[in-house]
Amino acid sequence: MSEFVQSLHEVFERLGRIETRRMFGGHGVWHEGRMIALVAKDTLYLKSDAGSAEHFDKLNLPPFTYVREGKAMPMSYRLAPADLFEDREEAALWGRRAYEASLRSGQPPKKKTARKAPVKKKKKAASS
Repeated sequence: MSEFVQSLHEVFERLGRIETRRMFGGHGVWHEGRMIALVAKDTLYLKSDAGSAEHFDKLNLPPFTYVREGKAMPMSYRLAPADLFEDREEAALWGRRAYEASLRSGQPPKKKTARKAPVKKKKKAASS
C-alpha cells in the first residue's frame, strides 16, 4: 500500500474510520461499509452525484475518467480539492458529502463477512 493511501486514515480522522483496499490497479476507500472514494496513481477522487456536483463544479474538479475501447468513460468520482489534505475539518466535510452521495446511489453497503470458528473434532474415547 502506498504512503499516500496510508495517509488517508489521518486525512479523514474527523470523518471517522475508513478502510482501504486494492482494486482495479488502485484503491477503494470505504466509510461505514460504503465506497466514498477511489485512489488512482496516488490521486484521490471522491464519490459524487447530482446532489453534490455543484461543490465540485465551483472548483472545476473533473471526474475520474478511464478509456475503454478508445472511448473516455467518466465515473461518478471527482477529483478531491487540495485543501482537504491540509484541513481535517475540510476533509470531514468532503468525506460526508461523498458518503451522502454513496447513500443516494442505491448501492448496498459492503457486507462484513463473518468468519466461522473452526469446528473442533471430538476425540473418540479409547475403549477398554
